[in-house]
Amino acid sequence: MSEEVALPRFVQIEPVGQCNLRCRMCPIQFRGEGGPGQPRAFMDFDVFCRLIDQFPQLAELQLQGLGEPMLHPRFFDMVRYAAARGIAVSTNTNLTVLTDARARQCVESGLHTLHASLDGATADTFQAIRVRARFERVLRNLRRLVQAKAALGRTQPDIRLVAVVMRRNLHELADLVRLAHRESVRELSVQHLCHDFGESSLPERYRPMRGFVDRESLVGDDPQRVERHFGAARETARELGVTLRLPNVTPRPHPPGMPGRARCDWPWRGSYISYDGRAMPCCMVSTPDRIHFGDMAQSGVAAVWNNERYTAFREQLASATPPEVCRSCAIYAGTF
Repeated sequence: MSEEVALPRFVQIEPVGQCNLRCRMCPIQFRGEGGPGQPRAFMDFDVFCRLIDQFPQLAELQLQGLGEPMLHPRFFDMVRYAAARGIAVSTNTNLTVLTDARARQCVESGLHTLHASLDGATADTFQAIRVRARFERVLRNLRRLVQAKAALGRTQPDIRLVAVVMRRNLHELADLVRLAHRESVRELSVQHLCHDFGESSLPERYRPMRGFVDRESLVGDDPQRVERHFGAARETARELGVTLRLPNVTPRPHPPGMPGRARCDWPWRGSYISYDGRAMPCCMVSTPDRIHFGDMAQSGVAAVWNNERYTAFREQLASATPPEVCRSCAIYAGTF
């Protein structure tokens, strides 16, 4: 009989699941929840509170998922509820809906860390990736946030820039470092595309994402070109005092190679919950119709955390033959 896994101290909850309205900015529509004629894909606040209360040792909460978190009408109530329990709350935002009032609430609510997505250093590059976004608006909103912290005399939230590096924006990495420094942001985290959507069971509607990743991934790109731009970004960061995180772009082989738990311990150390309460292995899966283990909102956190499906997934991931969805993941491959 498998040993039960203790409830985690780290949880990621998706406040908003819809990504085809104001928050949809990817070149390809990923999920259709919250579309015309459908219910809004927002987590109910009472459900959120019940979920949080079932993690007695919770220390870190990420309020982010596929949709823009600040579209949720009670997003800052969620932050306050968790922060009042001493939980370090972070979020990831595209900054497109940030107003002066929301900037102030980011500071006053107890938000610990804010990751702002910025996938280009110029308007042309950024707007080609972030459909319907406006580069200058995002920069204006970033400045609003910095100014709100200064006006209130606060050090939090810690503001960090996050960029997803692709073939189309690789040449702007050094300029992104300069932009971060210019905007008083001390840290830039550059990530590789998170998943290649390579599993054979992939729902048909996500197959365009597989093609997008094939076209844009740095895996398979000219390694000299990649290292030239990575090197320029590193040197610029060193000169300006910006903390820079760059991804590895050479996948770890499988098989042979280290077993899954040594590559990724997400299903043991953290819980990822969709806006409608379903538990997924991690944020990389992105959508519960690819894989999920049950409804924590309905069945309870502990009942799902150690149920048969979750346990079987952990056992397979710890083996030399991991779940197919993991073999397609950048964390498992070591390229995130």
